[in-house]
Amino acid sequence: MPTSPVAPRSDFPALERNLGDVALTYLDSAATSLKPQCVIDAEADFYARLDGAVHRGAHQVAVEATEIYEGSRAKFAAFVGASTDEIIWAKNATEAINLVAYSLLNASIDELLKPGSVDERLLIREGDTIAVTQAEHHANFVPWQQLAARTGADFHVVPVLADGTIDYAALAELPERTRVLAFTQASNVTGALTDVAAMVAAAKARGALTVMDACQSAAHLPLDLEASGVDFAAMSAHKMLGPTGVGVLFGRSSLLAAMPPFITGGSMVAIVTAEATRFMPAPMKFEAGTQMTAQIAGLNAAIDYLRGLGMDNVARYDLELGDYLLDAVRAVPGTRIIGPESGERLGLVAFQLGDVHPHDVGQYLDAAGIAVRVGHHCAQPVHRALGVQSSTRASIGPYTSRADIDRFADRLAGVLPFFQGTA
Repeated sequence: MPTSPVAPRSDFPALERNLGDVALTYLDSAATSLKPQCVIDAEADFYARLDGAVHRGAHQVAVEATEIYEGSRAKFAAFVGASTDEIIWAKNATEAINLVAYSLLNASIDELLKPGSVDERLLIREGDTIAVTQAEHHANFVPWQQLAARTGADFHVVPVLADGTIDYAALAELPERTRVLAFTQASNVTGALTDVAAMVAAAKARGALTVMDACQSAAHLPLDLEASGVDFAAMSAHKMLGPTGVGVLFGRSSLLAAMPPFITGGSMVAIVTAEATRFMPAPMKFEAGTQMTAQIAGLNAAIDYLRGLGMDNVARYDLELGDYLLDAVRAVPGTRIIGPESGERLGLVAFQLGDVHPHDVGQYLDAAGIAVRVGHHCAQPVHRALGVQSSTRASIGPYTSRADIDRFADRLAGVLPFFQGTA
């Protein structure tokens, strides 16, 4: 077990904060990560010195802003194992997933208006199937449910087992006309890691596209999206030590080239006439309007920071400290772990504690300066499948220490006695 975090705590100014007369203990990294000072500085520096319009000017400030914008794209692509033209900027992972869903909808409409004009891989027809897993965050569930409703496709949910892990045997029941299979790489509720190869194989056997939610995994595991076999993957910068306001979509270049855009307007067009508009090639055709360049500069710094730590080191620390967190929660009388208690999982633990409502647990911990997540974590289907409405979730980052977990566990042990009146 490591004795100190893989990321120096002094790099994160939020950890210096006191909440009243107690120090902050931050165990909500699965919701949003803390930001190192270098990320804060990079975003501030952009506004101070480089606040030019990307792809819109010949003057030096605009050129430098464009270099940051495109240089960050190349750096992110290398970080996740992709080609530069396969990375698209979005506001968040939710928008990135919706980009794919709406593009498929637009393609299907185009085909109705002009048969034979659209790549067959993009078409969703009445009677086709769009499949997701029961483990999904709403961001990778609701857009596909909506796409099915608007195209007349069937919406199929791959169930989870009693421990919240995906029922891989149920993949054999995917209909032959499945067109999309959406899944998470790591559950934001159970922490369980998905067998990506099994999901990709099941989809390919039916000619379906794969869309992977990599929001939880991208900050904790080394990624190689090209090698993974997935067609699309979505990530959020704010879970990767980066700023809010930036999401990333990975898409196979051949698919992006064939896809119609989601949002249209400035910056993504080549020629506009009264008769028709011709769009720029990907990725630019998916990046309409003024983009969040300052935040992308911050993400650029976050990627440098993570690469400096070494993603293998981050993954190892996450696994070891995650086990320590799981053991600490499990040792508190009255806890029920939501999810598997063994196997590969990220450093997050969702649980219930006796009959105490998770919001009461959260407030009790907050009084001691301990930050955790409570509620359904934007994942109602998996909670419902496991017979609960909500849970408390503690999650770690590369800056989390054993002392943080010890302090959390000590306070957690006082919850039941307090609410039962035996403290």
